[in-house]
Amino acid sequence: MYVGSCLCGAVTFQISGELKPPDACHCTKCRKTSGHYFASTEVARDAITIEGSDHLRWYQSSEKVRRGFCGTCGASLFFDPPHKDWIAVAMGAFDSPTKTQLELHIFVADKGDYYDITDGLPQNAQ
Repeated sequence: MYVGSCLCGAVTFQISGELKPPDACHCTKCRKTSGHYFASTEVARDAITIEGSDHLRWYQSSEKVRRGFCGTCGASLFFDPPHKDWIAVAMGAFDSPTKTQLELHIFVADKGDYYDITDGLPQNAQ
């Protein structure tokens, strides 16, 4: 069981089962949402329970994806493509170590010019 929350604790979540290795998305939308790149793990919809949903706000960032954040503290929590059987959860929102390792960088063609990716992990341009 993994648990996490937003900064103020108004939105909490629990995940049952194992976590997939996270990826880091460097696309412009993820950078603007998070302030840097967005590291997340995909979780089956039936494996996550969200509490405090009255504080959760959704922003439709594209035709196919919405992003969930706390309406109180503004913490970015979820990347949700409703047409998929999973939801992505921000790695920074977990309350304790996840024992996972970043697996991949995506949308590196859009990354900020102020940093380099030097960890040796695979990098996808898109």
